Amino acid sequence: MVGSANLNIMIKAARKAGRSLVKDFREVEQLQVSMKGAGDFVSKADIAAEKILKDELMGARPTYGWCAEESAEEEGTDPTRRWIVDPLDGTTNFLHGLPHWAVSIALEHKGQVVAGVVFDPAKDEMFFAEKGAGSWMNDSRMRVSGRSHMIEAIFATGLPFAGRADLPDTLKDLGRLLPACAGVRRWGAAALDLAYVAAGRYDGFWERRLQPWDMAAGVIIAREAGALLEPMDPSADLLDSGNVICANEALFTSFAKIIRA
Repeated sequence: MVGSANLNIMIKAARKAGRSLVKDFREVEQLQVSMKGAGDFVSKADIAAEKILKDELMGARPTYGWCAEESAEEEGTDPTRRWIVDPLDGTTNFLHGLPHWAVSIALEHKGQVVAGVVFDPAKDEMFFAEKGAGSWMNDSRMRVSGRSHMIEAIFATGLPFAGRADLPDTLKDLGRLLPACAGVRRWGAAALDLAYVAAGRYDGFWERRLQPWDMAAGVIIAREAGALLEPMDPSADLLDSGNVICANEALFTSFAKIIRA
Protein backbone atom coordinates (compact mmCIF):
# COMPACT_ATOMS: atom_id res chain seq x y z
CA MET A 1 0.00 0.00 0.00
CA VAL A 2 1.19 3.52 -0.83
CA GLY A 3 0.08 5.78 2.01
CA SER A 4 -0.16 9.52 2.41
CA ALA A 5 2.83 11.69 3.29
CA ASN A 6 1.61 11.84 6.91
CA LEU A 7 1.29 8.06 7.16
CA ASN A 8 4.80 7.59 5.80
CA ILE A 9 6.11 10.06 8.38
CA MET A 10 4.33 8.07 11.12
CA ILE A 11 5.70 4.72 9.95
CA LYS A 12 9.24 6.08 9.70
CA ALA A 13 9.00 7.57 13.20
CA ALA A 14 7.59 4.34 14.66
CA ARG A 15 10.42 2.30 13.17
CA LYS A 16 13.08 4.69 14.49
CA ALA A 17 11.60 4.64 18.01
CA GLY A 18 11.21 0.88 17.75
CA ARG A 19 14.90 0.40 17.01
CA SER A 20 15.79 2.39 20.12
CA LEU A 21 13.39 0.38 22.27
CA VAL A 22 14.65 -2.97 20.94
CA LYS A 23 18.20 -2.00 21.87
CA ASP A 24 17.10 -1.24 25.44
CA PHE A 25 14.86 -4.30 25.57
CA ARG A 26 17.92 -6.50 25.07
CA GLU A 27 19.37 -4.97 28.23
CA VAL A 28 16.14 -4.72 30.18
CA GLU A 29 17.74 -5.80 33.45
CA GLN A 30 20.02 -2.76 33.35
CA LEU A 31 17.24 -0.24 32.73
CA GLN A 32 16.86 2.49 35.32
CA VAL A 33 13.20 2.55 36.26
CA SER A 34 11.34 5.10 38.33
CA MET A 35 7.83 4.84 39.75
CA LYS A 36 5.08 7.14 38.42
CA GLY A 37 2.34 5.60 40.52
CA ALA A 38 0.96 2.29 41.70
CA GLY A 39 1.78 -0.27 39.05
CA ASP A 40 2.55 2.43 36.46
CA PHE A 41 6.20 2.41 35.48
CA VAL A 42 8.23 4.72 33.34
CA SER A 43 11.70 3.93 32.09
CA LYS A 44 14.52 5.80 30.47
CA ALA A 45 13.73 3.79 27.33
CA ASP A 46 10.16 5.07 27.32
CA ILE A 47 11.20 8.71 27.61
CA ALA A 48 13.95 8.31 24.99
CA ALA A 49 11.46 6.77 22.55
CA GLU A 50 9.03 9.64 23.05
CA LYS A 51 11.80 12.16 22.31
CA ILE A 52 12.56 10.36 19.05
CA LEU A 53 8.89 10.39 18.09
CA LYS A 54 8.45 14.04 18.96
CA ASP A 55 11.57 15.03 17.04
CA GLU A 56 10.42 13.08 13.98
CA LEU A 57 6.73 13.99 14.01
CA MET A 58 6.95 17.60 15.11
CA GLY A 59 10.02 18.13 12.97
CA ALA A 60 8.02 17.08 9.92
CA ARG A 61 4.78 18.82 10.95
CA PRO A 62 5.72 21.63 13.38
CA THR A 63 2.26 23.26 13.28
CA TYR A 64 0.43 20.20 14.65
CA GLY A 65 -0.58 19.75 18.28
CA TRP A 66 0.94 17.11 20.57
CA CYS A 67 -0.67 14.72 23.06
CA ALA A 68 1.50 11.97 24.54
CA GLU A 69 1.89 9.91 27.68
CA GLU A 70 5.24 11.15 28.96
CA SER A 71 5.10 14.88 28.22
CA ALA A 72 2.81 17.89 28.51
CA GLU A 73 0.12 18.43 25.91
CA GLU A 74 0.83 21.18 23.39
CA GLU A 75 -1.60 23.02 21.15
CA GLY A 76 -0.29 23.60 17.66
CA THR A 77 -0.62 26.68 15.52
CA ASP A 78 -2.88 24.46 13.40
CA PRO A 79 -5.67 23.80 15.92
CA THR A 80 -7.34 21.19 13.70
CA ARG A 81 -4.56 18.59 13.81
CA ARG A 82 -2.63 16.84 16.58
CA TRP A 83 -0.45 13.81 17.11
CA ILE A 84 -1.63 11.35 19.80
CA VAL A 85 1.32 9.20 20.86
CA ASP A 86 2.19 6.37 23.22
CA PRO A 87 5.92 5.66 22.84
CA LEU A 88 5.68 2.37 24.70
CA ASP A 89 2.31 0.67 25.11
CA GLY A 90 2.90 -2.33 27.33
CA THR A 91 5.59 -0.80 29.54
CA THR A 92 5.17 -3.42 32.27
CA ASN A 93 5.65 -6.22 29.71
CA PHE A 94 8.78 -4.45 28.45
CA LEU A 95 10.26 -4.11 31.92
CA HIS A 96 9.60 -7.78 32.68
CA GLY A 97 11.26 -8.94 29.47
CA LEU A 98 7.98 -9.99 27.83
CA PRO A 99 8.14 -9.38 24.05
CA HIS A 100 4.66 -7.88 23.69
CA TRP A 101 4.68 -4.08 23.51
CA ALA A 102 4.27 -1.45 20.83
CA VAL A 103 4.81 2.09 19.60
CA SER A 104 1.45 3.78 18.96
CA ILE A 105 0.92 6.92 16.84
CA ALA A 106 -2.38 8.48 15.76
CA LEU A 107 -3.17 11.60 13.77
CA GLU A 108 -6.33 13.48 14.70
CA HIS A 109 -8.00 16.01 12.37
CA LYS A 110 -10.94 18.10 13.56
CA GLY A 111 -11.58 15.74 16.44
CA GLN A 112 -11.50 12.56 14.33
CA VAL A 113 -8.63 10.08 14.13
CA VAL A 114 -7.69 9.88 10.46
CA ALA A 115 -4.53 7.73 10.57
CA GLY A 116 -2.96 5.27 12.97
CA VAL A 117 0.19 3.20 13.34
CA VAL A 118 0.84 0.48 15.92
CA PHE A 119 4.32 -1.04 15.59
CA ASP A 120 5.39 -4.20 17.42
CA PRO A 121 9.20 -4.16 17.02
CA ALA A 122 9.76 -7.48 18.78
CA LYS A 123 7.75 -9.29 16.08
CA ASP A 124 8.40 -6.77 13.28
CA GLU A 125 4.66 -6.26 12.76
CA MET A 126 3.58 -2.83 11.53
CA PHE A 127 -0.18 -2.29 11.81
CA PHE A 128 -1.50 0.85 10.11
CA ALA A 129 -4.59 2.45 8.64
CA GLU A 130 -5.90 5.64 7.11
CA LYS A 131 -9.51 6.73 7.03
CA GLY A 132 -11.18 5.19 3.99
CA ALA A 133 -8.09 3.27 2.88
CA GLY A 134 -8.41 0.02 4.83
CA SER A 135 -6.23 -1.55 7.48
CA TRP A 136 -2.89 -3.26 6.93
CA MET A 137 -0.22 -5.33 8.68
CA ASN A 138 3.09 -5.01 6.84
CA ASP A 139 2.09 -5.77 3.22
CA SER A 140 -1.15 -7.62 3.96
CA ARG A 141 -4.68 -6.18 4.06
CA MET A 142 -6.46 -6.99 7.32
CA ARG A 143 -10.07 -7.88 8.01
CA VAL A 144 -11.80 -8.71 11.27
CA SER A 145 -12.69 -12.33 11.95
CA GLY A 146 -15.75 -13.91 10.37
CA ARG A 147 -16.92 -15.66 13.54
CA SER A 148 -20.57 -15.12 14.33
CA HIS A 149 -21.14 -17.29 17.41
CA MET A 150 -20.11 -16.08 20.86
CA ILE A 151 -19.18 -19.56 22.03
CA GLU A 152 -16.47 -19.70 19.32
CA ALA A 153 -15.07 -16.23 20.01
CA ILE A 154 -11.99 -15.10 21.94
CA PHE A 155 -11.99 -11.65 23.54
CA ALA A 156 -9.26 -9.50 25.04
CA THR A 157 -9.29 -7.00 27.89
CA GLY A 158 -7.10 -5.29 30.43
CA LEU A 159 -7.40 -6.42 34.04
CA PRO A 160 -7.25 -3.61 36.63
CA PHE A 161 -4.13 -3.72 38.78
CA ALA A 162 -2.92 -2.21 42.04
CA GLY A 163 -6.33 -1.54 43.51
CA ARG A 164 -7.88 0.36 40.60
CA ALA A 165 -11.50 1.27 41.21
CA ASP A 166 -12.83 -0.51 38.10
CA LEU A 167 -11.82 -3.98 39.35
CA PRO A 168 -15.34 -4.92 40.58
CA ASP A 169 -16.89 -3.99 37.22
CA THR A 170 -14.31 -5.98 35.28
CA LEU A 171 -14.80 -9.05 37.49
CA LYS A 172 -18.55 -8.81 36.83
CA ASP A 173 -17.83 -8.57 33.10
CA LEU A 174 -15.75 -11.74 33.27
CA GLY A 175 -18.43 -13.54 35.26
CA ARG A 176 -20.97 -12.87 32.50
CA LEU A 177 -18.67 -13.27 29.49
CA LEU A 178 -16.58 -16.34 30.27
CA PRO A 179 -19.53 -18.79 30.25
CA ALA A 180 -20.62 -17.41 26.87
CA CYS A 181 -17.35 -17.46 24.88
CA ALA A 182 -14.27 -19.51 24.00
CA GLY A 183 -11.94 -17.51 26.23
CA VAL A 184 -10.54 -14.17 27.37
CA ARG A 185 -6.93 -13.04 27.01
CA ARG A 186 -5.05 -10.34 28.94
CA TRP A 187 -1.79 -9.44 27.17
CA GLY A 188 -1.18 -6.01 28.63
CA ALA A 189 -1.11 -3.69 25.59
CA ALA A 190 -4.39 -2.09 24.53
CA ALA A 191 -3.04 -0.80 21.20
CA LEU A 192 -2.01 -4.32 20.19
CA ASP A 193 -5.32 -5.74 21.44
CA LEU A 194 -7.19 -3.47 19.02
CA ALA A 195 -4.75 -4.26 16.21
CA TYR A 196 -5.29 -7.96 16.87
CA VAL A 197 -9.04 -7.51 16.50
CA ALA A 198 -8.32 -5.88 13.14
CA ALA A 199 -6.18 -8.88 12.16
CA GLY A 200 -8.87 -11.39 13.19
CA ARG A 201 -6.70 -12.81 15.96
CA TYR A 202 -9.20 -11.65 18.58
CA ASP A 203 -12.92 -11.41 17.91
CA GLY A 204 -13.41 -8.47 20.28
CA PHE A 205 -11.92 -6.27 22.98
CA TRP A 206 -13.15 -4.13 25.85
CA GLU A 207 -11.50 -2.06 28.55
CA ARG A 208 -12.22 0.83 30.92
CA ARG A 209 -10.20 3.86 32.01
CA LEU A 210 -7.94 4.08 28.97
CA GLN A 211 -6.19 7.27 27.94
CA PRO A 212 -6.52 8.66 24.40
CA TRP A 213 -2.97 7.56 23.53
CA ASP A 214 -3.79 4.00 24.64
CA MET A 215 -6.41 3.51 21.96
CA ALA A 216 -6.43 6.29 19.33
CA ALA A 217 -4.29 4.47 16.76
CA GLY A 218 -5.87 1.11 17.52
CA VAL A 219 -9.37 2.51 17.05
CA ILE A 220 -8.86 3.50 13.41
CA ILE A 221 -6.92 0.32 12.63
CA ALA A 222 -9.77 -1.82 14.00
CA ARG A 223 -12.48 0.32 12.39
CA GLU A 224 -10.84 0.26 8.94
CA ALA A 225 -10.66 -3.54 9.20
CA GLY A 226 -14.42 -3.74 9.70
CA ALA A 227 -14.78 -3.67 13.49
CA LEU A 228 -17.52 -1.80 15.30
CA LEU A 229 -16.42 0.34 18.26
CA GLU A 230 -18.43 2.19 20.88
CA PRO A 231 -17.87 3.57 24.39
CA MET A 232 -19.71 1.89 27.27
CA ASP A 233 -22.16 4.78 27.11
CA PRO A 234 -23.15 4.98 23.42
CA SER A 235 -23.81 8.72 23.72
CA ALA A 236 -20.27 9.52 24.91
CA ASP A 237 -17.21 10.40 22.84
CA LEU A 238 -15.04 7.30 22.40
CA LEU A 239 -11.60 8.78 23.17
CA ASP A 240 -12.83 11.14 25.88
CA SER A 241 -14.84 8.41 27.64
CA GLY A 242 -11.76 6.29 28.34
CA ASN A 243 -13.54 3.02 27.63
CA VAL A 244 -14.25 0.96 24.55
CA ILE A 245 -16.22 -2.03 23.31
CA CYS A 246 -14.93 -3.45 20.01
CA ALA A 247 -15.93 -6.52 17.98
CA ASN A 248 -16.73 -7.67 14.49
CA GLU A 249 -20.19 -6.74 13.25
CA ALA A 250 -21.69 -10.22 13.69
CA LEU A 251 -20.74 -10.40 17.38
CA PHE A 252 -20.94 -6.79 18.46
CA THR A 253 -24.57 -6.64 19.62
CA SER A 254 -24.33 -9.81 21.72
CA PHE A 255 -20.92 -8.88 23.11
CA ALA A 256 -21.90 -5.30 23.97
CA LYS A 257 -25.07 -6.49 25.69
CA ILE A 258 -23.00 -8.71 28.01
CA ILE A 259 -20.47 -5.98 28.83
CA ARG A 260 -23.16 -3.34 29.42
CA ALA A 261 -25.42 -5.59 31.51
